[in-house]
Amino acid sequence: MAAASSSPQSLSTEDPKHDLLKQIKRHEVAIMELNSLSSSRTVYQKNGNILFRTSIQKATASEQRQLDLAKSKLQKLNSA
Repeated sequence: MAAASSSPQSLSTEDPKHDLLKQIKRHEVAIMELNSLSSSRTVYQKNGNILFRTSIQKATASEQRQLDLAKSKLQKLNSA
């Protein structure tokens, strides 16, 4: 088996802008996946270490808030 080649040193020196861009992409993908589900499906949303059953609309709204927050943090970094 091949091990992942990410060293702890490279993770600690990661660019904060790059990290925010990855977070933004993750939230965008999550929103697209939630939008592709049928309205009768139930989804689970992670809050801390616990998964809670919720509706697609509530999960999408939460992901959108997190996406907006990450975008505003990236904008602040770019303007600084």
